[in-house]
Amino acid sequence: MKRPIAAKILVVDDDPAIRLVVSKALQKQGYEVILASDGQEGVDLALQHCPDLIICDWIMPGLDGLEVCRRVKAAKQLTTTFFVLLTSRGEPEDRVIGLDTGADDFLAKPINISELQARVRAALRIHQLSQDLQTQKQLLEAELMEAAIYVRSLLPSPMTGAIEIDARFLPCRQLGGDCFDYFWLDPDYLAIYLLDVSGHGLGAALPSSLVLNLLRSRSLPSANFYQPHDVLSSLNEAFQMGNQNQKYLTIWYGVYNCSKRQLSYASAGHPPAILLTSASNGSTEVHQLRTPSVPIGILPETTYTSDRQTIPENSILYVFSDGIYEIGQATGSSSWGLEGFIDLLVDLKTEPNLNVMLDRVQRSSGTTTFDDDLSILRIEFR
Repeated sequence: MKRPIAAKILVVDDDPAIRLVVSKALQKQGYEVILASDGQEGVDLALQHCPDLIICDWIMPGLDGLEVCRRVKAAKQLTTTFFVLLTSRGEPEDRVIGLDTGADDFLAKPINISELQARVRAALRIHQLSQDLQTQKQLLEAELMEAAIYVRSLLPSPMTGAIEIDARFLPCRQLGGDCFDYFWLDPDYLAIYLLDVSGHGLGAALPSSLVLNLLRSRSLPSANFYQPHDVLSSLNEAFQMGNQNQKYLTIWYGVYNCSKRQLSYASAGHPPAILLTSASNGSTEVHQLRTPSVPIGILPETTYTSDRQTIPENSILYVFSDGIYEIGQATGSSSWGLEGFIDLLVDLKTEPNLNVMLDRVQRSSGTTTFDDDLSILRIEFR
């Protein structure tokens, strides 16, 4: 039978008598004890051996116990190491200082061996729990990363040719509720959509991925994928929030007829797609493409309607989630929002690089972080 690995304890004290007493008491309990005679040596040995527990004298020449504690707690590899300050100070304000520095417990001088051993046992139990939590956190993060890679693998590659499509997907966490796709229904009809499931993280990513797979495989029951309103009605029937952990979704769905240069579209609680066309005088005309209706899953009996837009040559269509213009709400900016974003799209009409746009979005809204999932499609019609 394999023997359990002994807990590793670092004792830091400039008094050789205390080091001897503490080490003997702990070794009798079966622990591996490492000794340091000053603060700097204690920090060096802590980084070298990564002990489970550190018992450190508060008052020492050079680096005192508080500074040792600060350096230990700042080291990434020592995040779960339990730190005990050894001190003769018994005033409450002293303990407050020690706890604020990062100490986990205190041991009073003169040392009572029974209390020392009991506190070490308690500290090692807490250390083991911290390690277990850290391990579970790492496993969860690895699984979330794997799920995020899978979700990204579902998203389509950029399209080139008479129709050029580029896209960006920026979840505010590892996983998000945004999703989009574009695919040919036949050689003359191109389907384009972007959806946004309420919430963030895994709970939003799962239904988002499910809808994507249903639409891509055209396995949504009774849906005519050439008719946007019919797709939305079928989605609403299949994804009522009462059966989806109270999740609902917004969506913009369009079908482009290449030969007629006509775009049929419908939306459900989603921001309007923005179509930029050139007027005869050379100015840019802005068309907000949206049909009024509630999000998918809110009401079982909801009527969705389609509308139609002719697409002139050299037009640009943007389809996006609301995270791209609600970014300004976190800073209280009154100059941002949908209208501010539309002005930015007009200003960047000839700029095909979406990274440039996202940089301008952040600068215009006055913040560098996105508080919501963000997705955007840029479709250029030659």
